[in-house]
Amino acid sequence: SRELFSFNGGVHPPEHKAESNTRAIHAPLLPKRLVIPLRQHIGTPAKPIVAVGERVLKGQMIAAAEGVISAAIHASSSGWVRAIDLQTVPHASGLPDLCITIETDGLDEWAPRTPLDYRACAPDALRAQLRNFGVVGLGGAVFPSAVKLEVENCPTLILNGGECEPWITCDDVLMRKHASEILQGLAVMRHLLGSSEILIGIEDNKPEALAAMRAAATELDFAVEVIAVPTRYPSGGGKQLIKMLTGLEVPSGKLSTDIGIQVFNIGTAYALYRAVFCGEPLISRVVTVTGHVLRPQNMHVLIGTLMTTLIQAAGERDGRSGLLMGGPMMGVAMPTEGVPVVKATNCVLVKSDALFPSLPRALPCIRCARCADACPADLQPQELFRFAKVDDFDQAQAYHLFDCIECGCCTYVCPSHIPLVDFYRYAKSEIWARETEKQAADLARERHEFRLLRQTREQAEKAEKLVARALAQRAAPATQRNPETDAKQALIAAALARVQAKKIGAAPRNTEHLPAHAQQQIDDVEARRVQIQAAALPPFHQKENG
Repeated sequence: SRELFSFNGGVHPPEHKAESNTRAIHAPLLPKRLVIPLRQHIGTPAKPIVAVGERVLKGQMIAAAEGVISAAIHASSSGWVRAIDLQTVPHASGLPDLCITIETDGLDEWAPRTPLDYRACAPDALRAQLRNFGVVGLGGAVFPSAVKLEVENCPTLILNGGECEPWITCDDVLMRKHASEILQGLAVMRHLLGSSEILIGIEDNKPEALAAMRAAATELDFAVEVIAVPTRYPSGGGKQLIKMLTGLEVPSGKLSTDIGIQVFNIGTAYALYRAVFCGEPLISRVVTVTGHVLRPQNMHVLIGTLMTTLIQAAGERDGRSGLLMGGPMMGVAMPTEGVPVVKATNCVLVKSDALFPSLPRALPCIRCARCADACPADLQPQELFRFAKVDDFDQAQAYHLFDCIECGCCTYVCPSHIPLVDFYRYAKSEIWARETEKQAADLARERHEFRLLRQTREQAEKAEKLVARALAQRAAPATQRNPETDAKQALIAAALARVQAKKIGAAPRNTEHLPAHAQQQIDDVEARRVQIQAAALPPFHQKENG
């Protein structure tokens, strides 16, 4: 058997798996209305390609991938496009985003489906098809799978069946019922990545899933190791699973592919199977509906189905106090029950005061370091909290803020009940916003500097023409020269030269004794200025400088 390794930290919250993993997967519901957001993946949102009033078929592309990192969006059932507008989406901010609303016709009529022969397809063509099928990672990150499969000769491929988050069982039941299909999707991944070592990690609290996957693995024509890993949150995190199965650690700021490993979720492999072998785009997924409902269970859910529809199907109960998309550790509070299911929705967790009592008021940090002991990313959560609280984002980044996987272990163990992860999310969003503003400001400054350099170049060209004309006149016979004109041109040339020299000498004097990071920013700006100046010079000067 394979030697397993351990990662630092982690916690053992109550699992609450048995509530929903004993029932069969519910067949897809067909709601009267589907609200399908165009931003369902990391990267650029898809671009609508249908019009209001148009009839669409199930599986028909309604929004095309836009940009390098993107994925297409498809109609989850047949019907009519009734709106393309802003609607509330499943996001903690409660802000609206662009969505396509489809009124279903009850026919559930499919568009033509064409399975793919992945062995006969060129790799680039196959990845393009997966992009057009809208396949993205279903483990939570929703990164376009076609981009993750661009890595060539990746030695190790890991399929993540950990599902360590409490309450969530969608991957568990999917492995029990569709193990063979999952492994066929895995075969497509192996084909594109060229992997020689195939590992499947499943927590040991899922014995039925382990048995089903091991049985299905015996039918493959390549070797697959199905490995039971200890049940500990967050063992289903990508970096933590890599550490447990291989003993390798992903360096800070790097990707798993930098050490020759790629990780995919169980649900992603199943979606890949549906796309390649059935010709079906990603229009549905298995979702756990649990918590304060009468019949906790897993359902095949059409993308765009409102969460309130799922709650009704699972049995509404009085006393609901809120709704989470995801589990209690990493889930996001929903602004309303009327938001739609998206590709990232693995669980709809209905809250009540009995199941999820309100946290006590946060107290000051007592520096107990329990958060550091529990952190699976080996960070210093108390320091990150201190820096985020006072908006010292440079120091937060210096303490590897972006290595935080937002697992919530630190918040779970904090005796002062400080919502630590909320502070880290705030700091990350502020840094991203400031970086976006900086890029816009840099672009505006570059345009302004280019304009000034262009004007300077034009003035220099005029001065050169005046000097050339003056020299030509001086070289002319004395009978053809005009002394008054010569004197004016000489004065103009001298004035332009003085202005140019003054501009060159007007260097800023407030840049002494700067910190290293500030000096680096100035050096970067100066380097861009030199590039712009070189681009703005006339060809004659470029030859001289080159």
